[in-house]
Amino acid sequence: MGRWEPNARDRLAQAAMTLFQEHGYDRTTVEEIAARAGLTERTFFRYFTDKKEVLFGGSDALHERIVTTLAEAPQGTAPLDAVSAALESLAPFFKDRRDHARARQALLAAHAELRERELIKLASLASAAADALRKRGVTEPTASLAAEAGIAVFKVAFERWLEDPKAQDLSRHIQLGLEELRAVTASTGATVTPAPPPRQPARPARARKP
Repeated sequence: MGRWEPNARDRLAQAAMTLFQEHGYDRTTVEEIAARAGLTERTFFRYFTDKKEVLFGGSDALHERIVTTLAEAPQGTAPLDAVSAALESLAPFFKDRRDHARARQALLAAHAELRERELIKLASLASAAADALRKRGVTEPTASLAAEAGIAVFKVAFERWLEDPKAQDLSRHIQLGLEELRAVTASTGATVTPAPPPRQPARPARARKP
């Protein structure tokens, strides 16, 4: 059995991010990450399957938080309101990590394989949220629509949070995004007039018999 290494996961994640910024993602190896963290490659693979996963190590915690918050939402809470509360509960995970998140976002923007992995992560979160809503008795397609819409809002809010010069809290950007979503989908009360049926071509007049 390998000896216990205190805070090994965080040390590896920090070492990886530093090396990605210094040498580039493609030119950084697992061996270098482990060495920078003062650990072995064997220790690295106890926590991550490859160097790409270093950037997605917090996915399980986000997944668990969303599911737990949805399960604990008061009965009768509207599906989108429950999803909203679950998304806002994620804000503490990113508190004081804005610089790290910006560096990570830059890596995603520069590498298609990382963007693909990010989309997979978001799809997994949406699937987990939809499943949690169904367990609350929300039927389809409402459960899937509320979950997918919520994760889309979170993605946009997260990007705005990274770019916000006022450094407002992530939860505020999530609230604003949900307000915008509700405004877009709100009924205006206008009646849609159906299109008239296509006109039939006029029949030629029959000649009268003399």
